[in-house]
Amino acid sequence: MVFFRLHRIPFLSLLMLAFTVLGCAVQGIAAAQQAMPAAAAADPSAPASRRLLVLGPGDSVALAVYGQPDMNATVTVADDGRIPVALVGGVQVNGLSPSEAERRTEKAFVDGKFLVDPHVTLTVVQSRSQRVSILGEVGNPGRYPFESNTTLFDLLAQAGGAKETSSNIVFLLHTDEAGKITRAPIDLSELANGKNTHTPPVLHGGDTIMVPRAAQFYIFGEVNAPNMYRIEPGMTIVQAVARAGGVTPRGSRSRFELKRKDANGVEHEVKAKLSDPVLPDDVIRVKESIF
Repeated sequence: MVFFRLHRIPFLSLLMLAFTVLGCAVQGIAAAQQAMPAAAAADPSAPASRRLLVLGPGDSVALAVYGQPDMNATVTVADDGRIPVALVGGVQVNGLSPSEAERRTEKAFVDGKFLVDPHVTLTVVQSRSQRVSILGEVGNPGRYPFESNTTLFDLLAQAGGAKETSSNIVFLLHTDEAGKITRAPIDLSELANGKNTHTPPVLHGGDTIMVPRAAQFYIFGEVNAPNMYRIEPGMTIVQAVARAGGVTPRGSRSRFELKRKDANGVEHEVKAKLSDPVLPDDVIRVKESIF
């Protein structure tokens, strides 16, 4: 019995020590994993394409210092990219995300020996530096401001909405830091119906949204509403006739004439069935009934 007790105590102690070391290691790994994203987010050298919203001249931000209510203020980013901060003076925030600007302001407090462990919060009140150009078939083409949560539909609404002649496919043009322009198509009908299977491209300041004119066809003759119309996806000739209000009492549902342009832009009369697709710039003439 004496021999058993003398050896049991060291064994339990070693077991408890092993669990303690293992627990510290796990906590250290978890802390490192949590710190890695935070450090990456606070890195001003991170590419601008990875930051949703950056600060610039004219932006209004609400600055709050935890535990120091007398330092809280709403300030404007000056033309030189600085914001006025109590005690510190001017802090350069141009081109930084709000979280990066928070870290830089905290560092300014520490470097100036004004605060030991400051916690700063910057909230964008109004963004004027970040703007997107909207061109093409919209009510009011121009440059419009946006926030980090602004959607494509929000921007189109600011531009007066898309015209009836606009295409459902719009293009987002983005210029990266190397000057390369990318052109990403976006299907507005899929976004509106929640059927978009791709992640919508992120908007950045300086981007351009191009809303092109939709492909159209022309229809006249014995239809109730002869006019020029937008070609809908998968539209057939019989659907085009229906879009024009259908055939008049004098018209024929089987007699029609179709003129179509070739690759050189020369118009030719072609034979087609009512189930054939409508192509851009088709001219359809519905003829009178012979009976």
